[in-house]
Amino acid sequence: MKEIVLKTLSTAGKALRPGDIAKLSGLEKSDVDKAIKELKKEEKIYSPKVCFYEVKK
Repeated sequence: MKEIVLKTLSTAGKALRPGDIAKLSGLEKSDVDKAIKELKKEEKIYSPKVCFYEVKK
């Protein structure tokens, strides 16, 4: 799941909301939320503004 979320964010090239990530990736929003939480802990993604996420460069 985390890899799919990372790939979706990388492909988008812009900050996305969890709902947008779910739509683009085909995952359930609850799964996206869990993956985002783990990816933030691992510092692979960050939030440039409230409720939007982007891959760290």
